[in-house]
Amino acid sequence: MARTGMDDALLDKLHEYWGYAQFRPLQQEAMTAVLEGRDSLVVLPTGGGKSLCYQAPALCMDGMAVVVSPLISLMKDQVDALRVCGISAAYLNSSQEQDESRRVMRDVRAGEIKLLYVAPERLMLEGMLCLLTEIKLSFIVIDEAHCVSMWGHDFRPHYRELQELKNIFPKCGIHAYTATATEQVRNDIAAQLALKKPEILIGSFDRPNLTYSVARRADRFSQVCEVLDRHPNESGVIYCISRADVESLSESLNNAGYKTRPYHAGLPDQERAANQEAFIQDRVDAIVATIAFGMGIDKPNVRYVIHAGLPKSLENYQQESGRAGRDGLEAECVLLYSEQDAMIWKRILDDQPDESRSTALQSLQAIQNYCHAFDCRHRYLMQHFGQDLEQDCETGCDLCRGDFQKVDNALEIGQKILSSIFRQDQNFGSSYTAAVLKGSKDKKVLANRHDQLSTYGLLKQESLTTIRHWVNQLVSQKFLTKTAEYQQLRITDSGWKLLRGEVTPQLMRTTQEVKSDKTRRTKNDLADLNWKGVDKSLFECLRSLRKEIASEKSLQPYMVFGDTTLRELARHKPKSLAEFLEIWGVGQKKCDDFGQQFLECITSFNG
Repeated sequence: MARTGMDDALLDKLHEYWGYAQFRPLQQEAMTAVLEGRDSLVVLPTGGGKSLCYQAPALCMDGMAVVVSPLISLMKDQVDALRVCGISAAYLNSSQEQDESRRVMRDVRAGEIKLLYVAPERLMLEGMLCLLTEIKLSFIVIDEAHCVSMWGHDFRPHYRELQELKNIFPKCGIHAYTATATEQVRNDIAAQLALKKPEILIGSFDRPNLTYSVARRADRFSQVCEVLDRHPNESGVIYCISRADVESLSESLNNAGYKTRPYHAGLPDQERAANQEAFIQDRVDAIVATIAFGMGIDKPNVRYVIHAGLPKSLENYQQESGRAGRDGLEAECVLLYSEQDAMIWKRILDDQPDESRSTALQSLQAIQNYCHAFDCRHRYLMQHFGQDLEQDCETGCDLCRGDFQKVDNALEIGQKILSSIFRQDQNFGSSYTAAVLKGSKDKKVLANRHDQLSTYGLLKQESLTTIRHWVNQLVSQKFLTKTAEYQQLRITDSGWKLLRGEVTPQLMRTTQEVKSDKTRRTKNDLADLNWKGVDKSLFECLRSLRKEIASEKSLQPYMVFGDTTLRELARHKPKSLAEFLEIWGVGQKKCDDFGQQFLECITSFNG
């Protein structure tokens, strides 16, 4: 098939089954690699449309595609979503009864399945591999491919067995997909899966529809409520480090009138599953969770993600915050942190082997540096993954919005801080150094006679929080470093240049009094753009209908239609099935199944 013919066939499938009229960035290239039988490694951010990169080609090819997926809940969601679109898909995993598994196997042998989702450990069983050698296999997909790499943030030993696939199916294209992977992880994925001259496609790691904010955690409950109040009746995820924090925060929010559920690995399986289902079905607004939540969730209308504690790495933060705004609409990401969070993570990491612990500590320092960065947060995240942002995001993060103001006498303040660290024999951490500079009467400061230092009280007009913030900004700019074991501050070569006045740091202070208003105004500006021309009252009616249909058919609401499609319906108000079919996100099967009900809702609303 010629390239033009491939593109036409793919676009026909996209429109017929999903209601899309064009490719998203890199989808066309990824799909072409699949159709041409070449191995590929595709890195696209969450919400970038990775699934379509292999689902659409599967419909254009003879035989069945196998998709390796690590989570049972994710398999079921993707299969349900495909079936709603009219695509024959199935999954095999440990949640099924034997009769159901046998039925799926019969359908596979009969050639009635286009996409089969299977866990890695199930795929590598001898019986499963024998079955696949007997049928027409179009290609193999390794989803969440970062799990194959020890350098990835979610390594899974079973994924290493997948390197045998290339030997067993040498003529079959293998395609690896992930949302987050540094160059080291990408190279490891390609090597571990024995990919042959793979087409490597790396999308932009920037999520322009997300706004990023970072704040020192002071009153966690009030700070979380402030975000929730900006998103009434909208879905969100709130991450905490510990199970105890999850339970207490969820309970406090519920007592205050918000609708939340807790989620962590310590809950009974049935309760955890019920809480997740309530969130997915839009019966509660927010889920309060540890990082055990999220990887198996394919909910596109999450409008905010709050980290009520420090994530353990930028990779984790990119993936967890990336669960907001998967539908491409505006969403907000807020990170609340405390210096104590890093100490908690260090204690958690104590049991790891020295090599992996060292890597984990480097990752932890990177997320701490992000918190104290002075550059655009979108740019900072992109640079971590080896990319760059051509221009600042203007209103897409707190730094570009102006929620912080630069300190005019940064050189003088930096020299005072480093001078104190030097006079303390570079043997103390951030909090202690701040106490000395503040002129604290702390017993430890007095016992060490550091109240006698010339730097004692040099910043007495500033708060301890502000001084600690400046110390950490100097660390993030590499004028200081922290020792791994006790976090003592040490002056770097750049720090000595600062002391000599040869370089000047950038220091900022929070403009707290205007921060909440600016955040709210920016969020509304983004929303205004996406809500332009949308009848919001009609949108709410369509949301209610969607929820009703999803409940009747035991589907997740987004599987009926996403928020983007509902906004388009409330904007254009189609009057016939033909017009309805032209709306973004409406494929033929969904038009046939749901079109009349939505048209009646629109007609009734218009009176």
